[in-house]
Amino acid sequence: MDYNVKNTLMETLGINVVSVSNEGVVATMPVDHRTHQPFGILHGGASVALAETVASLGAYFFIDQETENCVGLEINANHIRGKKSGVVTAYAKPAHRGKTTMVWEVKIVDEEDELICLSRCTMAILKKKR
Repeated sequence: MDYNVKNTLMETLGINVVSVSNEGVVATMPVDHRTHQPFGILHGGASVALAETVASLGAYFFIDQETENCVGLEINANHIRGKKSGVVTAYAKPAHRGKTTMVWEVKIVDEEDELICLSRCTMAILKKKR
């Protein structure tokens, strides 16, 4: 899969894609000054950005990249526990793969596999304009 993360939010937040496959997407993100909120813990918005990133990459993997684009349509997130430092890992799996929408379930966990955030992201599949 070919994508460029240079000068993107992925680069800014330090998101690293580990794998993209039929089973889903795995990516990591550091918990540090780039992803903290003012009280020194992981910002919920950073978790949401990570969740939408893995859902987007997963949807992109399944579409016809020559004729289609995919964009986020809706996302929700439950922030289960805080985290001050280290790395979180996002695991995204497709819950629904339709022709015009896909729904992705994303679990974000810490190094001990403790749940940090649980998210669901709906992706819209759009025809490219010629």
